[in-house]
Amino acid sequence: MRSKGHGLPLFETKRAKGRVTYRLFASSIFVGICLIWVYRLTHIPKPGQDNAARWAWIGLLASELWFGFYWILTQAVRWNRVHRITFKDRLSQRYENDELPGVDVFVCTADPTIEPPIMVINTVLSVMAYDFPAEKLSVYLSDDGGSDLTFYALLEASKFAKDWIPYCKEFDVEPRSPAAYFKFMSLLPPVSEAEQANKFITIKKLYKDMENRIENTTKLGRIPEEEKSKHKGFSQWESYLSRRDHDTIFQIVIDGKDADAKDVFGCTLPTLVYLAREKRPHYHHNFKAGAMNALIRVSSKISNGEIILNVDCDMYSNNSTSIRDALCFLLDEEKGHDIAFVQFPQKFENNTKNDLYGTELRVLNKVEFSGMDGYGGPLYSGTGCFHRRNVLCGTEFGGENNEEEREIIGGELSVRDLEENVRGLASCAYEENTQWGKEMGLKYGCPVEDVITGLSIQTRGWKSVFFSPSRPAFMGVAPTTLLQTLVQHKRWSEGDFQILLSKYSPAWYAHNKITLGLQLGYCCYCLWAPNCLATLYYSFVPSLCLLKSIPLFPPISSLWLIPFAYVVIAKYTYSLAEFLWSGGTIFGWWNEQRMWLYKRASSYLFAFIDTILNSLGFSESAFVITAKVADKDVSERYEKEIMEFGTSSPMFTILSVLAMVNLYCFVGAVKEAVMGEGVVKFYETVLVQILLCGVLILINLPLYQGLFLRKDKGKMPSSVAVKSAAFGFFFCTCFAFMY
Repeated sequence: MRSKGHGLPLFETKRAKGRVTYRLFASSIFVGICLIWVYRLTHIPKPGQDNAARWAWIGLLASELWFGFYWILTQAVRWNRVHRITFKDRLSQRYENDELPGVDVFVCTADPTIEPPIMVINTVLSVMAYDFPAEKLSVYLSDDGGSDLTFYALLEASKFAKDWIPYCKEFDVEPRSPAAYFKFMSLLPPVSEAEQANKFITIKKLYKDMENRIENTTKLGRIPEEEKSKHKGFSQWESYLSRRDHDTIFQIVIDGKDADAKDVFGCTLPTLVYLAREKRPHYHHNFKAGAMNALIRVSSKISNGEIILNVDCDMYSNNSTSIRDALCFLLDEEKGHDIAFVQFPQKFENNTKNDLYGTELRVLNKVEFSGMDGYGGPLYSGTGCFHRRNVLCGTEFGGENNEEEREIIGGELSVRDLEENVRGLASCAYEENTQWGKEMGLKYGCPVEDVITGLSIQTRGWKSVFFSPSRPAFMGVAPTTLLQTLVQHKRWSEGDFQILLSKYSPAWYAHNKITLGLQLGYCCYCLWAPNCLATLYYSFVPSLCLLKSIPLFPPISSLWLIPFAYVVIAKYTYSLAEFLWSGGTIFGWWNEQRMWLYKRASSYLFAFIDTILNSLGFSESAFVITAKVADKDVSERYEKEIMEFGTSSPMFTILSVLAMVNLYCFVGAVKEAVMGEGVVKFYETVLVQILLCGVLILINLPLYQGLFLRKDKGKMPSSVAVKSAAFGFFFCTCFAFMY
């Protein structure tokens, strides 16, 4: 029954302050960019004068045209920023517990080796303990690894939940991931209140016992026969051949409708379901998108919650009220009817103070997503997102459920009938000759199925919302090595670039279906990969030209130097201020600039090449899972903010060659400045290039240390050091003698 607070909005939208000031500032930078373009066009060396200088100049013109164009795109996500505020007290006043919509939580895992079962069940326990009516909450674990170790861990978690959930609600625990909670409590003084202290000791012992059982079984690599005999669910692995070849494995671990499914206080427990969809070698399983679509179908027969939350298995709930935050948007009578999904930012518990690898994406979460929100909503980023079920199933804004969706949703069935129906819904062949992966569920055919799905939802007339509460809603695990970070960004940028070249491109598919600002915002991310070309050119060619004293920028006495100086100083000063405002540090900003270069010079380059090859039919996209665990010595170096290399990779080779070329060129320039004739003229003409080369050397200091100074296991392999030194010398020598 609806009561007090009816009519008051459940959320408020506020425009960011200082928008007019920023627009004037951005306009001044644009004028500076235009002047740079004019200078490049009017000062191109004439044919026959110096071919090396002419072609280097034309290349810089192309690079600066690209940088300017891309900077204009990035303004779309800064031009109209908004912030959201929710009123959960009004939600509680307006809706009784039995009036709230059902919420189905999807947790996805794919490999028990790099996503350990103990980590997975901590995420599961955190979402089972939400501050939300248990009878309205169902949790589904999709195990694409089809691992009996993960199933065993889930069984253990289901027993522990009977003590953990009431403990969380009795003492208003935050966070509700047991591992995160006990780690947090270890940093605080002991609990003083006697009753709570005793219960804390008891619940911690229960968790440690469960953790030891799970980790011992994981190390053993198999389930002991004694444990298998305790639960019928293990019998489903009798026909198991491999993680890519097995029948559907389905088990309702806790049936929330069962009268016996109670916690230690006699309260109802949330429904808990395990699913490993059928896998066969001759069927494409469509990675995470396929797993999500199977969960959508399976859950429709069991709980059929109106709202779906999906989280990655390492992204535990850090805020027990985040469901209510999301519902403030989705249930608002006046403005909530057109909101399809609510996206929360990704935060990471293991980030270093200065965010060594830039994984926090502070500016993206604090600034850019808020800017997209001002134009109709952020993109769907794959985790920490609340969806309307009917929208995921293909409903147009203002339309009705489509025929296929109505066919899936059925009435209540017996457990035996449920099992039979569910197995069919999770079979390999179910989606044949259907709209799943096309017009229903998550889209197929792209490594970033989340982005393309969110875009297609918005083109059907729906909006989305970005909400970043003061207490982060979700906390995950950030990559702890440079290679993990680069590989992750390679997958993201490759998928985004594939979207740009596909029929779902925001440039034409979304034209006149979403706002222009949102279109440009999507293009910012879809064009990550092509950024590699201009960045690599700017990082190599001006430095190489130092070897022949070829000037590529205005002399320091020329007025044309002013727009170059203004654009660089203004842009990077604002970038630093923006980063600090987003909660970062000065050293964190410097690390961000380093990762900006490394991603563009390696991740985006390989993403660009692979996407072109894929478009021409020479390769296929692959989904790479980022490792969630690290060796002890790797973790220790990460905590000390020492960059981790440790292995050979083509990405490292490119970065090392780039670093060595700039080092050789800088040494050559210094030698020329000290020993050459016409020192004053040399400085007058190429000082800007020397400064650029010097900045590139400073930003690569950790790389030089890894190549030549470090002795630990995280250093750059000797083979990479030798290759980079040789290739760098070869490029510099060739340039010096060819031109």
